[in-house]
Amino acid sequence: MTEEALIEQLKLKNTAVFSNLIDTYQQKVFGTCLSFVPNKEDAEDLVQEVFLEVFNSISKFKGKSALSTWIYRITTNKCLEFIRKQKTKKRTGFLKPLFSQDFSIDKTNYFTEFNHPGFLLETKELNKNLFKAINKLPESQTLIFTLHKIDGKSYQEIAEITDRSVSSVESVMFRAKKNLQKLLYNYYKNEF
Repeated sequence: MTEEALIEQLKLKNTAVFSNLIDTYQQKVFGTCLSFVPNKEDAEDLVQEVFLEVFNSISKFKGKSALSTWIYRITTNKCLEFIRKQKTKKRTGFLKPLFSQDFSIDKTNYFTEFNHPGFLLETKELNKNLFKAINKLPESQTLIFTLHKIDGKSYQEIAEITDRSVSSVESVMFRAKKNLQKLLYNYYKNEF
């Protein structure tokens, strides 16, 4: 089936074709979600949200990019939205004990799993520190760094997913690396 025919069937809400689409892209989308959100349960939830969005929004797909690029764009947007919500929860979460009778503080660590197949570091502590540093970057740098270094996408693929030029992607990647060097240097300087 050609991509045009596939898209047409998806627009007609053909559930068998949609099921095949999920089978084709599920692991790739999961890997990308896990690159951004290193927690298996959250990544699985995001995968469901991505395919729900694909199903609900396929009628808006204009065909200006490949279907896979559009799916990755939805995936990265869902991941970044999730990260933004987590940052907001962290910022406002400490205020709840101050204004309520319950003074218990949740000490669980959000980063519970680091089993991404393409991203194995020596210890979970190193992974945790790296992901924290990545999530402190500006959103565009987090997106491009994660897609390139963790998810293994080429600059050309990232340019298509983010709707940027390759030179813009390279520039943002350069700034992301410099910022990560500073963040990690400061962290490890204070540790020793």
